[in-house]
Amino acid sequence: MILYPAIDVLDGQVVRLEKGDFNAVTEYGDDPVAVAEGYLNAGASWLHMVDLSGARDGARRQGDLVARITATGIKVQTGGGVRSRADVEAILEAGASRAVVGSLAVTSPQTVIGWLNEFGSEAITAAFDVRIVNATPYPTAKGWTEVSARTLGELLEDYRRAELSHALVTDVGLDGMLQGPNTELYRDLALARPDLRWQASGGVSSLDDLTALKEAGADGAIIGKALFEGRFTLEEALSC
Repeated sequence: MILYPAIDVLDGQVVRLEKGDFNAVTEYGDDPVAVAEGYLNAGASWLHMVDLSGARDGARRQGDLVARITATGIKVQTGGGVRSRADVEAILEAGASRAVVGSLAVTSPQTVIGWLNEFGSEAITAAFDVRIVNATPYPTAKGWTEVSARTLGELLEDYRRAELSHALVTDVGLDGMLQGPNTELYRDLALARPDLRWQASGGVSSLDDLTALKEAGADGAIIGKALFEGRFTLEEALSC
């Protein structure tokens, strides 16, 4: 299982939001490159970066930062407000290994399928933020404010014949809460769609959580707040 230490960047600050709420921000410093270098030195091969400024207002603000981070040698997957082909191209040209596409992966799967066909399956991660309703995951869009009428399983059928390989799923009810991940969700996804490489996001609070995700079949795990809060070190996580 690949570990993706995560940084969220808002107006140049490394932050975390509680359940995606821009009014519930915790700041962790003003040097994202130094944080990335620290993770690289600790043994991480990947970094997951979210440009919250771009996600909030659509402005592309992360190109220079992505370039400076990738120059350290760490591989980066990043998104936040990706709304066009030009956004995907700019992210990749800045040096990122993968562009993360969120809302459009839900609202316009055919558009994202076109990008997958053009840029390749290794260049894009489709991110699905879901709300659990009666034990069933429903995708959300536009900062979790809109919930799809279709289930995640139904949406994923649109990608059945596409080049999608990397899928990131966040249970938004757990994101940033340090209450443990929805392990059953990822077990179900891995069983239902073993053709996809699932990244688990939201709720990781302990090394036991990482072990449980690995046993559930997750191919990757995003770790954010737990690292900043000192619940464990990245070195400890990588040794799981």
